Amino acid sequence: MVKEGSQTRLGKAFEYACIKALYDKYDDLQDVVLEITPQLHTAQHCFELSAAKQSNLMDAAQAAIRTIEALEPRLQYPDGDSPLVLSLQSDAAGIAGDVRDVMCIRRGSSWQFGLSCKHNHHAVKHSRLSDSIDFGSEWFNHPCSQIYFSEVTPKFQELREMRDSGKEIGTPAKWANLPDKAGDYYRPILQSFMDELSRLNNSHGDVPEMLIRYLIGRHDFYKVITDDPRRVTRVEAINIAGTLNKASKEQKPITRVPVLKLPKRFYHIGFKETNGKESNNTIHVVCDEGWEISMRLHNASSRIEPSLKFDVQLISFPSKLFAQTIAWK
Repeated sequence: MVKEGSQTRLGKAFEYACIKALYDKYDDLQDVVLEITPQLHTAQHCFELSAAKQSNLMDAAQAAIRTIEALEPRLQYPDGDSPLVLSLQSDAAGIAGDVRDVMCIRRGSSWQFGLSCKHNHHAVKHSRLSDSIDFGSEWFNHPCSQIYFSEVTPKFQELREMRDSGKEIGTPAKWANLPDKAGDYYRPILQSFMDELSRLNNSHGDVPEMLIRYLIGRHDFYKVITDDPRRVTRVEAINIAGTLNKASKEQKPITRVPVLKLPKRFYHIGFKETNGKESNNTIHVVCDEGWEISMRLHNASSRIEPSLKFDVQLISFPSKLFAQTIAWK
């Protein structure tokens, strides 16, 4: 069970707030089915917070729905296709490449769209690196080279041996006890990762496009991000296949959501720089069409394990991206 104050719990609670805001908005106006699933029960349990926290989550969700309903008229106008089905997706969907959390569906016409709900953060992926993970195959369908594995395997093997030695003596090996974890592990592993990304790109022309597709998933969606300190919600329309923003027979969308172009080229792959100093754990990948990615490598646990985790954020989008920030009530 997740801790009450954890980011995971608040994220699930925000998913519940979003689906509840949709249900409350439309249930009195039309036939709405809220699918009862294990995912809904989990999110509802995570929503069991203080009254003040629940109120903030609902304010954030309702702000998002006010914007999205103007972009998606078929929420309100069924076009003879009832009911409106609301559902929460399982975490397994995200692993399979579908980042949408909340689904709005009219099954008679195959109309649907989804929301990706983020509570006070913009992260899009939390992928892992290890000597047993071929990120090239998993992300791009292009296997990594033996050069890459020959460089990273000794580093992860050292971590594996430290973990196993700690288990043998009954004292878990901790990252905090390493004198220079960034210099000994983060930077060399990141350098090997960047070198391999460049090699893959030189051999396969679709790597920039596949990288973005891997990060944002296989389907178009609205990204809904709370900003509790400012009491605003940001809505971004990730519309690459052009499936969002469809008119109903009775109503057109108030605003047009542009279709975004995927990148074809890498302009730069390197360590993040701040005031001329390179980061020890973060790289930036700059692409054409306005895409830029930040990838921070970190240990997911205080205990040493033979793997490391990325926190990946899209820090720049194409200029045509529809994005709107809405104040809470």
